[in-house]
Amino acid sequence: MRMIMLGFRRSGKSSAGNTVLSMVTFISKRTSTCVRRQGEVDGRHLTIVDTPGWWKSLPVADTPELDKEEILLSVSLCPPGPHVLLLTLRVDMSFTAAEKKSVEEHMELLDERVWAHTIVLFTHGDCLGDVTVEEFIESEGKALQWLVEKCGNRYHVLNNENWNDDSQVKDLLEKIEKMVAQNRGHYYEIDLKTLKEVKQKRKSSSC
Repeated sequence: MRMIMLGFRRSGKSSAGNTVLSMVTFISKRTSTCVRRQGEVDGRHLTIVDTPGWWKSLPVADTPELDKEEILLSVSLCPPGPHVLLLTLRVDMSFTAAEKKSVEEHMELLDERVWAHTIVLFTHGDCLGDVTVEEFIESEGKALQWLVEKCGNRYHVLNNENWNDDSQVKDLLEKIEKMVAQNRGHYYEIDLKTLKEVKQKRKSSSC
């Protein structure tokens, strides 16, 4: 099973990757390049790619070109393509209209088809307390509701502090498998022309 972690800076991408793999393998600091890690979880071979995050409220035009290139190149690190893109959001932070716009622009660097392969992954789940994730989504308003609907109402909550709870990871993997089945086993494939252009640009800039 191949996964890509996407989201804002400090949204808990690296910690979520560690929770899924049940080991500290991603470093929770500013990620400037994509990092790939692999492991066996619940009888499944997992490949997880962590990507550079973007600032919460900034439009894609203000994100450094290198970061945008890394997001595009992340797909080539889990060939032939990821089964799922996990879009990480913290439950202890509000989700505004500006952040909705930022997420939409950054996700669509990969093109509109990406949404059919995306699950919203809420991190810092311990902060929900007695509130259910459904109540949280409802209370956050239209911006978050739009995002969840855009992802086919697919979402999951992870408590990154509770590594001993294997069930939260097992439930996530089952949700991913259900989505893949709905997609008839298809994974996300980036446009090869786009990927070639990014690699060519990267090669030229390094000369």
